Amino acid sequence: MTIQKIEEIELICNNCNISKLVTDNSTSEIVCSNCGCVITESVQDRGLEFQNFAGVSDNRRTGPGLSPKMHDKGLYTIIDTYNKDSMGKPLSTNTVQTFARLRKWDKRSYTKNSAERSLKSALQDLGNVQSRLGLSDTIIERASIFYRKASERNLIRGRTIKGMAGACLYAACRDLEHNRTLTEIATQLGIGRKDLARSYRSLFRELGFVVSIADPIKSINKIASKIGVKEKTIRKAVYVFDMAQEAGIVAGKNPEIIAATAIYAACMLTGENKSQYEIALAASTSTVSLRNRISEFRDKLDLFSE
Repeated sequence: MTIQKIEEIELICNNCNISKLVTDNSTSEIVCSNCGCVITESVQDRGLEFQNFAGVSDNRRTGPGLSPKMHDKGLYTIIDTYNKDSMGKPLSTNTVQTFARLRKWDKRSYTKNSAERSLKSALQDLGNVQSRLGLSDTIIERASIFYRKASERNLIRGRTIKGMAGACLYAACRDLEHNRTLTEIATQLGIGRKDLARSYRSLFRELGFVVSIADPIKSINKIASKIGVKEKTIRKAVYVFDMAQEAGIVAGKNPEIIAATAIYAACMLTGENKSQYEIALAASTSTVSLRNRISEFRDKLDLFSE
């Protein structure tokens, strides 16, 4: 029997050099109680997965929960390629050949038909886009559920995998009120905006989504952070948007264009030097649309009289 000695390591905060740390089970983080600095993220929870009301000591764990982000929902098997037993001794030739065949069929079982292969490819695309757009796991899981529903209703046939995956991602962002445009998602997936919009329309029609209207206030903050405007300009842009909403010239308009117009109007009022092209590029729109909306703001709102 081999006995392995595990050395205990004391964690010390790099910011204040104090070892008073607190483990937050809800966020899976170890935080310094003195300065609030996060020491470690994604801490493994070694406690029980359930509540034991019988009062009996039970240290069993059921493992991590199922995740829709994975095509097999996390119920996978792992057959390593070391070809050694638990004692570290090499396996015999017949055993190596047996495990090679098992490894091959185990890999093939992941994608046994075209639907499984398309699902695996779509979930990989969603995972790649997640880090680029800064999306949370909740949005990717919701998009994965939408793609599974679309696959069950045979909506993938005749359409590109990336187009339908992007449509599911856009639907998830709209459902969870996360402000991402069709242009941003299409750019990250490397597909055309028209292809993405066509897939989203079919998905919206067949699955019967009920999505909320995008809030231009969130678009104002997003565009402002991209072009780096001052805080007083952001507050003035929110004020301009509130006036436009009271005047009734916001309904039915693209939220990104309305947000870009409010920011440009605020820059004109505060004297901050930001061009129409710079703001339109950050909002993924054209300068023509921005000029049309700013002309409407000038006619309907009494903003530039001073």
